[in-house]
Amino acid sequence: MKNTALTDKHLSLGAKMVPFAGYNMPVQYEGINAEHAAVRNSVGVFDISHMGEFILKGEGALDLIQKITSNDASKLYPGKVQYSCLPNTTGGIVDDLVIYCLDEKSYLLVVNASNIGKDWNWISQHNTEGVEMVDISDKTSLLAVQGPRAADALQGLTDIDLGSMGYYSFEKGNFAGFDNVLVSATGYTGAGGFEIYFDNDKASAIWDAIFEAGKPYGIKPIGLGARDTLRLEMGFCLYGNDIDDTTSPLEAGLGWITKFTKPFTNSAQLQAQKEAGIARKLVGFEMVDRGIPRHDYPIVDEAGNTIGRVTSGTQSPSLQKAIGLGYVDKAFSKEGSEIFVSIRNNSIKAKVVKLPFYK
Repeated sequence: MKNTALTDKHLSLGAKMVPFAGYNMPVQYEGINAEHAAVRNSVGVFDISHMGEFILKGEGALDLIQKITSNDASKLYPGKVQYSCLPNTTGGIVDDLVIYCLDEKSYLLVVNASNIGKDWNWISQHNTEGVEMVDISDKTSLLAVQGPRAADALQGLTDIDLGSMGYYSFEKGNFAGFDNVLVSATGYTGAGGFEIYFDNDKASAIWDAIFEAGKPYGIKPIGLGARDTLRLEMGFCLYGNDIDDTTSPLEAGLGWITKFTKPFTNSAQLQAQKEAGIARKLVGFEMVDRGIPRHDYPIVDEAGNTIGRVTSGTQSPSLQKAIGLGYVDKAFSKEGSEIFVSIRNNSIKAKVVKLPFYK
């Protein structure tokens, strides 16, 4: 089990720790519902230092990124961030990732913790032009400070004008007395806020500075449990649950990051799939009858025929109702469609709704 540079902080705060993607991670501190509410209403801090970070640099860096990712990275400029995915050759997804344009010849790729080795190998095997690749995952810490009061809580720590930063942009500057800290207006909660990248040796001091600055706003540490309920309320995909090596980006509703204006891995087959029409689709649904949908529960029609499966599900803390994501046959994907989740061999009624769940 790997620890992050902040594991001792989590233990001192009484966090319940769990193994996650090879790391010892906090799943909750005082409880998922309280932590969820803190982020939706004020501000909370997640240690997400388990994420992977690769630097790609050199003359061919953009060409390599264009070849391996589905989105059009030529639209990036220094200070801009893009969400994308790495398609595989069989119609699925190697991983989803976030790309930062550091300058015209250098990029930061942020990948899922469980896929660091897999992604590195995948990118390396497509790096035929000798682009310089550096894996900085083990020396980089990452905090997500999320919620409507995040900018207010953090502004006193930095010379970066947080309030004027556009969504999916970033700046490097002084933060909590340290230079060269990358502050990004991104997140996985739908509550607004920032993600902050820095070297491991600064982690303890930056954590303490953020909590001191956030005291007037009721800042709280937040675990992976609330991270999952927050992202699910927004309908954001989680790799390994809602997307994986067998799910097409088009089926997953990621057509908006699948740009056929350039060739990329498997683009011809994906374009053919788009033209032919997908057979199944990832949808959001809420339970009509009582029951909580869980990963891999069958989704059935009124007659009990299997029409899909649940990929993510929870009791939504904000909405006080059970919600889920799942793949269903295209015929059942329209908003308002009646579907049933098979829970312990009982068909529990649900209906397809428009994402995000939380408006």
